[in-house]
Amino acid sequence: MAEANSFFDSQEVKDFNKELERFHLGPLWNAIPQLMPHQPKPQAVPYLWKWQSINAKLKEATSIFTPDRGGERRAIYLQNPGLYSRQPWGWASTTQTLYAAVQLIQQGEIAPSHRHTQNALRFITHGEGAYTIVQGERIFMEEGDYLITPMGLWHGHEHLGQEPMIWMDCLDIPFAYSVGGTFFEPYPDRIEKPSIPDNYSAQKYGGGMVRPIGDRVPSIAPLGAYKWARTQAALEGLRRFDPDPFDGYAVEYINPSNGLTANPNIAAWMQLLPGGFRSKAHRHTSSTIYHVFRGSGYTIINGVRFDWSKGDYFVVPNWAWHEHVNTSSEDALLFSTSDLPIMEKMNYQRQEAYEPNNGHQEVTGEFTPVLP
Repeated sequence: MAEANSFFDSQEVKDFNKELERFHLGPLWNAIPQLMPHQPKPQAVPYLWKWQSINAKLKEATSIFTPDRGGERRAIYLQNPGLYSRQPWGWASTTQTLYAAVQLIQQGEIAPSHRHTQNALRFITHGEGAYTIVQGERIFMEEGDYLITPMGLWHGHEHLGQEPMIWMDCLDIPFAYSVGGTFFEPYPDRIEKPSIPDNYSAQKYGGGMVRPIGDRVPSIAPLGAYKWARTQAALEGLRRFDPDPFDGYAVEYINPSNGLTANPNIAAWMQLLPGGFRSKAHRHTSSTIYHVFRGSGYTIINGVRFDWSKGDYFVVPNWAWHEHVNTSSEDALLFSTSDLPIMEKMNYQRQEAYEPNNGHQEVTGEFTPVLP
């Protein structure tokens, strides 16, 4: 190996490699360790954003940006520090495939309708009284609701309530950009007008996963909103069984017309970690973005402890060891999104359990968050 390295470092090889650059060619003999590492080496890094920092900046943004001035959406995205260099699209990447942001809309504001090839979703964290309109259906949002806007569907927002409404956005923007699949189209008349009854799809699926016979033919978004009450009931039902050793009690939002993930390229889960629960560590090639909906605890990612509490967001990059600990006697609820569907479609998904120390990592450091 030392002999091979000295050969690659020889002046003869360096001169030849430099000459190749002049013809816009490249030497595989030097590049292959970086192009084909033995296992994934993500550019994204583990990181945590405190709710108090996000909330402070959102409040400042309300006096600066509105949907009518400064942009269609008042949203602050979660920038992964490891991806700044991935210009031009790295500046809006939470993982190498997913973008996440926190959006705020105030009373009387309208976020205009548009559509795009990126898949989008929303998880409602604060407030009530706002609606999103998707393909003519006004869906009124409440805390804990999960909403989807798969690619190509018109969608816009309006707030008819009193207090600010806040939610998490997640889109596959980095993935769509990297493969050259980005298209965007504004709605011609600011915001789409209703064409079917309000909350139509949630009422249509009032029986839960009992599927209306009209949806035997799969469609991209038969159910636009997954109400918190049903998600909560599903989690409570799982308490009769032992929790999963890696994820506690977890449910996945799915498309009831085809059984696949509710959003084609983005999986979404809600996890319940009982009081005092500590998961075992594992890793997988899919990357995950977490929002702490309720509770407090910490997650160990590649040996570093990330303490979290209600409202925080954190990211676990692909192929990173991670385990969750609920430090409270109360339940902790973690909403998460991941690129699992992309990895599965491309046959890249792998996972591995951590074997040493009965499945638990040694803590080698603690993350220090940036606070206002």
